[in-house]
Amino acid sequence: MTGTHKCTLAGCLAILLFSTTVGFVRNVAEQLGPIGGAAMIYTVSSFFLLIFIGAPRFRTFSLKYLLIGGTLFVSYEICLSLALGMANNRVQAVEMGVINYLWPSLTVLLAVFISKKPVNKALYPAIALSFFGVAWTVGGDEGISISQLAGNIATNPASYSMAMTGAFIWAFYCNITKRLANGKNAITWFFIATAAALWIKYFISNEPAMVFTSGAAIDLLLTGMAMGSGYALWNIGIIGGNMMLLATLSNFAPLFSTFLSAVILDIALTTKFWQGVVMVTAASLLCWWFSREKPSSAINNARYVEAE
Repeated sequence: MTGTHKCTLAGCLAILLFSTTVGFVRNVAEQLGPIGGAAMIYTVSSFFLLIFIGAPRFRTFSLKYLLIGGTLFVSYEICLSLALGMANNRVQAVEMGVINYLWPSLTVLLAVFISKKPVNKALYPAIALSFFGVAWTVGGDEGISISQLAGNIATNPASYSMAMTGAFIWAFYCNITKRLANGKNAITWFFIATAAALWIKYFISNEPAMVFTSGAAIDLLLTGMAMGSGYALWNIGIIGGNMMLLATLSNFAPLFSTFLSAVILDIALTTKFWQGVVMVTAASLLCWWFSREKPSSAINNARYVEAE
C-alpha cells in the first residue's frame, strides 16, 4: 500500500469516527448529564489531540484566527453537544444530528454570497432540498405541515434552536477561518477552550453531580477517542491522501452518522426519517458537485478540514 493510499485510508477512518459522534455524545450525556458529560468529552478529546497532534505555540497563529475562529468553533461545539444531550429522547437526538448536517449547504450558500461570483443556478434547488429533507425528518410520521413541525419543535425548542444555530455557525466558520488561519491549525487549543467553557457552564448550572460507573467511563473514553483520533486521522488524510475521494465521502456523513447513531443508541428509525436523511445527503452531494473547482466553494474546506 502506497503512502497516498495509507493517508486516504486514514481520512476514511476519520469520516467514520466523526459519524459516531451523535450516538456516542448522547450515550455519555444520558449517564453524566448534558453539560457535565460534554465537558468530560471535550476534556478527554483534548488529551488525545495533545498526544497525537500537539499544541503549537500561540505566537504561530494570528490573533484574528484565535479570537474569531476560536469563538465560532467553541460556540458550534457547545451548541451541538448540548442539543444532543438535551434532546427529549434518542430519536430526537438523531434528529439534531440531521439538522446539524445543514451546514454543507449553508457553507456553500454563504460562500456564494461572500464571493458574489456567478454560480450554477441548480445550486439553489439543491440547498432547498437540504432544508426540505430536515423538515421531512422533523415533521414526524404524519407528513410535512406547519402545525406538525411547530408542534414537534415546541416539545424542545432549546435543542432544536441550538442544532440549527450550530449549523449556521459552522457554515460561517468554514468560510471565515480558512482565510484567517494562514495554513495553521489550532484545533487542540480550540478543543481545550471548548472544554473550559463547558466546565464553567457546568459549575454555574444546576445540573446534578456526575456519577461515574464503569459503563460511563468506557463510553466517555470511546467518545473522546473517536473525536480526538478523528481529527488526528483527518489531518493525515488531507495532507497526503486523495482529497477528491475524501471530499466525496464526507458528503455521505449524514447517512453514515444516522446509521451509526441508530446502531449505537439501539433505536429503530422510520422509513420517513430515512427518506429525510437521504434528501439531506443528496443535497450535500449536489451542493458540492455544483460548487466544485470554483474559488467560491468552501464545501471541501468544511467540517473536517479544520485539521489542515
